[in-house]
Amino acid sequence: MKKYLIVGNGAAGTSAAEEIRKKDATGEITVLSNEDMPFYSRIRLPEFMSKEIPEEALIIKKKKWYEDLNIRLELKTTVVQADADKKVVTSVEGKTFSYDALLIATGSHSFIPPIQGLEKEGVFSVRNVEDVRHILHYAEATKDVVLIGGGLLGLECGNAIRKLGKKVTVVEFFPRLLPRQLDVEGAQRLQVMMEAMGFDFVLGAKTKAITGNGKVSGVLLEGGPEISAQMVLISAGVRPNLEMADFLGLEKDKGIKVDGQMRTSMPDVFAAGDVAEFKGMVYGIWPAATDQGKIAAANMAGDSTVYEGTPMSNKLKVVGIDLASAGNIDTENQMESKILKNGDTYKKIVFSDKVIAGAIMLGDTKNFNKIVKMMADQKDISQIKDGLF
Repeated sequence: MKKYLIVGNGAAGTSAAEEIRKKDATGEITVLSNEDMPFYSRIRLPEFMSKEIPEEALIIKKKKWYEDLNIRLELKTTVVQADADKKVVTSVEGKTFSYDALLIATGSHSFIPPIQGLEKEGVFSVRNVEDVRHILHYAEATKDVVLIGGGLLGLECGNAIRKLGKKVTVVEFFPRLLPRQLDVEGAQRLQVMMEAMGFDFVLGAKTKAITGNGKVSGVLLEGGPEISAQMVLISAGVRPNLEMADFLGLEKDKGIKVDGQMRTSMPDVFAAGDVAEFKGMVYGIWPAATDQGKIAAANMAGDSTVYEGTPMSNKLKVVGIDLASAGNIDTENQMESKILKNGDTYKKIVFSDKVIAGAIMLGDTKNFNKIVKMMADQKDISQIKDGLF
């Protein structure tokens, strides 16, 4: 009987466990997680933070799902050692787990920029359910919150805190919001909508220090004012959790390097999700984690399946506003594009010769999936450019 070990219980690890069971009905599957909940939705953490849903509603796969598929789930298990020769992984409690095939799906952690005063009480980042529990407890005694970073998860968490009745100021180093998802005009429109909700913004700003005597009392900007705050949320991007690569001596750069089969530099060790680097790229999106988990699983179970990449597209709600973007959004306005503006709706499709290179849809995401498919298929749209919206 083959032994499969998966370290990490997010989108990549869970999709891999499910796929392995489809391919191998009798193999021993063990999933290790350093969290205290089975597979849950990180995407819905802001809803939990705003108290719109209870904690249990985050859970996607209940414990019974693991039992039904005969998958052994070990929660609250942190790996501190791995031996490639003995094919054994050791937890902080000294428990050992052996494997024939190992999948590293350890995800990523919040990047915390080097800011003076990070150690103060009231400074948080959001990556998992435990972070949100701490934030909810601390937020009860706060009135003003500064959010450092204007990325997707940050804005969603900022909105969740706003819904709790807090005043939220967003401090963003970039001169506009969501630089990866929106061009200048799209970002300006989003900012106006959010200001109408009560957000304040300080863009193109660098945080010098978090001030306060033991507890947070404000945020001091480089060459600028101090913003009053009793709590600071940092949302400055993520970095892969590469400890397993170090334990095993795997090749790594931005992430753990994998080939098309999601295999690392060791033939019986695979990686998938936010921790994996494929063709120089760490995707960092849920659909890619699921795709990679399935490909890794198939190859762990003896198939020969190749990962072709996942389209870089995002379709979600940011602060309750529909937003979708994909491909090259032409932030410098150097390519041919078609733009539709109508009230709170902003749509842009970017062309490269006869094919779609990228798209933005803010306020209305109708037809987005169709456009992404045309983009992926490199479909000649020269005759239908005017009818794409």
